[in-house]
Amino acid sequence: MERTLSIIKPDGVKKGLIGEIIKRFEQEGFKIAAMKMIWMNKKQAEGFYAVHKDKPFYNSLTDFMSSGPVVVMVLEGDNVIKRNREIMGATDPKKAADGTIRKMYADNVEQNIVHGSDAPETAKFEISYFFNSLEIVD
Repeated sequence: MERTLSIIKPDGVKKGLIGEIIKRFEQEGFKIAAMKMIWMNKKQAEGFYAVHKDKPFYNSLTDFMSSGPVVVMVLEGDNVIKRNREIMGATDPKKAADGTIRKMYADNVEQNIVHGSDAPETAKFEISYFFNSLEIVD
């Protein structure tokens, strides 16, 4: 069983999409092994997105991610990293496939409703950034 981190970003929370997104994950057969709502401060967002520190979008991304509450989840399932990324759709909602979360709900490339880990190593770091082992249900 593979695990990935999923985040419903501030725009998804603000739009009232938490239930819709969780429903979609459950319909896809993902198990939610952990979940909580948090509000990151700027430093926490910077730490999470440190891999992008040298990119031009880093400051606006960390400003956005610290602008309101988010829902962080550990999703579990077979090939869950790849499958979750397919369900989310392309980062740019204009390029996302029909029926994906970003195509249906996102406004732009930065405020794109959801985040998901892109590889097993990334998932391990991202999950441990938000959850300790006692918070994850086996």
